[in-house]
Amino acid sequence: MSSIPVPTAPFRVGTRRSPLAMAQAEEARARLCAAHGWPVEAVELVPVTASGDRIQDRPLAEIGGKALWTRELDKWLEEGRIDAAVHSLKDVETLRPDSLTIAAVLPRVDVADVLLGARSIAALPQGAVVGTSAPRRAAQLLHLRPDCRVVTFRGNVATRMARLAAGEADATFLAAAGLDRLGESGVGTRLDPSEWLPAPSQAAIGIECRSADAASLAVLGAIDDPASREAVMAERALLAALGGSCHSAVACLTLREGAGLRLLAAIFSPDGAERIAGEAAMIAGDFAAAQAFARDLLARAPESVRATFDPPA
Repeated sequence: MSSIPVPTAPFRVGTRRSPLAMAQAEEARARLCAAHGWPVEAVELVPVTASGDRIQDRPLAEIGGKALWTRELDKWLEEGRIDAAVHSLKDVETLRPDSLTIAAVLPRVDVADVLLGARSIAALPQGAVVGTSAPRRAAQLLHLRPDCRVVTFRGNVATRMARLAAGEADATFLAAAGLDRLGESGVGTRLDPSEWLPAPSQAAIGIECRSADAASLAVLGAIDDPASREAVMAERALLAALGGSCHSAVACLTLREGAGLRLLAAIFSPDGAERIAGEAAMIAGDFAAAQAFARDLLARAPESVRATFDPPA
């Protein structure tokens, strides 16, 4: 239990309004209250409508990328309207304002994807229509099943499940972590993450605050999970060194090996025809090793893959 007293005014935590984002914010509030011995009313959840939630009919890459999930929360943080912001870390850009920092990473849960509509990738019918807006999922699917056709599926979990039920596609993918957090565990077929690699930072909840806000840093530091942070930061370092964007098909998985980490990754051409994969061992916090791994992947990639990345000079 921390020694931080109950605040005289509620600690304000910003969140997107989607059901999954609200569930993640509720988890953050519960952990804060447990860590500090605060009553639930000591932490106020402040819902913010993100641009990405307002625009549902186009892929993110066409309308502004991951910043659509963070723009409004960043603004509210910088204006002091909230003390912290809860994010799905896979939706947070690798290049962030210096004025903000990831103060806590909550314990990471199941990183796997779930396939809805078939019992396996192999069991999809010939020529199946599969809904996804993620380049990673589309490329991995087309690499394994080039006969399938991908259509854009955006929206929250309930929306995508409803579109599948309405017959707009034969199958779709969702994150196991999101389903679990919404009480929908057991739906669909869990894909082995060592074979069907997840997105960088998948299943990790991050909480940001202002870099100069010592009080909020102390409050949030009490719920930071070091092991989850180490894995997520390795994946974010890889993604940053690749210069990955919403157009890039990149997948990775961090495994803990003793005191170190083993990072598995693959990058793809958008049509899935080309796949470049590898793995690297590193100690936690060794971002230079993650960056070297990224350079190796790009060096081995054909132009059809490299064209979708913009690595830093």
